[in-house]
Amino acid sequence: MGVELSQDIDVAALYGELTDGLTRQVRIDELLYAAAERVPGLVPTPEEMDAERRRPLADKSGIELAQGLLLARILALPREGTHLLEAMLAPTRAASQHLDEFIATGRVDLGPVMVTREGRAGFLELRNPRHLNAEDCTTLAQTEAAVDLIQMHPEIQLGVLRGGVIDRAQKKYGGQRVFGAGINLTHLYQGKIDFLFYLVRDWGYVNKLFRGTLASDGTIHEKLWLAVVEQFAIGGHCQLLHCMDHVLATRGALLNLPARKEGIIPGASNLRLPRFVGDRAARQAILAGREWRAGEPDAEPLVDEVVEPGEVEEAMRRRISALTDSGLVSAVGNRRMIRIGAEPPDVYRQYMSAYAREQALCHLSPALIDNLERHWDAHNRSS
Repeated sequence: MGVELSQDIDVAALYGELTDGLTRQVRIDELLYAAAERVPGLVPTPEEMDAERRRPLADKSGIELAQGLLLARILALPREGTHLLEAMLAPTRAASQHLDEFIATGRVDLGPVMVTREGRAGFLELRNPRHLNAEDCTTLAQTEAAVDLIQMHPEIQLGVLRGGVIDRAQKKYGGQRVFGAGINLTHLYQGKIDFLFYLVRDWGYVNKLFRGTLASDGTIHEKLWLAVVEQFAIGGHCQLLHCMDHVLATRGALLNLPARKEGIIPGASNLRLPRFVGDRAARQAILAGREWRAGEPDAEPLVDEVVEPGEVEEAMRRRISALTDSGLVSAVGNRRMIRIGAEPPDVYRQYMSAYAREQALCHLSPALIDNLERHWDAHNRSS
């Protein structure tokens, strides 16, 4: 598997074969393994990936780069790329299995994610307290299933994304809610996070937050989303704010995208953040580590409402009522019109084509290892 994907590969024809002429939706992990079987040596097999996962990041062989290169070529094709992205918007199997339970009981415990219904609101609570609600391969599938459950519930009009309470054993944040610390850098350093994590995350639940869940009959299940940010929204959790219809944050909450210190590309933030804060401030954040604090004037484009920590519950309930009073049809309709003007699907597809390649290069770069050791002290942290 070389650095460049062979130009002799007819990517459109291959994708057509793997999807039965674009009549079948296939998620990217299944697609890549099918490609490995169809064209030996093109991308890693499941067995090769199992061996790769047992290696720390510094010792990986680099076979995942081929996955990024193939997916980049597929997304560069308008018809095939659009089909693949739509496949990633389909409800997950886990969500389909739990939907009846959620409708009947209003509650589904997915382990690292809890999803509950209260009236017209569906609450998605992130629960990875040992790692300050960071994201990793133990949380990703559950988060996507929870988004699907809220989107597909017929009585829910609004999704509420919130971080859970941190273990009291934690010295600084014990007993408090935090929104999230981004990607689990300890797991990343230890090799427990695959390259595909980035794409499954952004093309899956993050894009569903932005565009809705796409059912097999073509129906888009889309809701308004409210984020409740307590303490901080770091990295990937700050990226989520670009998809929200309303952001409520406690005064002083930290918002940042530490891409420079981490050495990876912050999802779709390079595409979306300039729309909120302008090109210059976005460059400062992504390339130079600029941060924002909720309640300060320069953070106003990122936060809709700032409250004191003791006022969160009341403010959240008040905002839920305000966002659902106008009715689901008009609210979601206006949301769609804003999105169509701001980020057409083809712009997103082209961005993600480049992202698949560039993120693969970043994920496997020695500079990422160096950044994690210098800025995160990763070699001294336990999982």
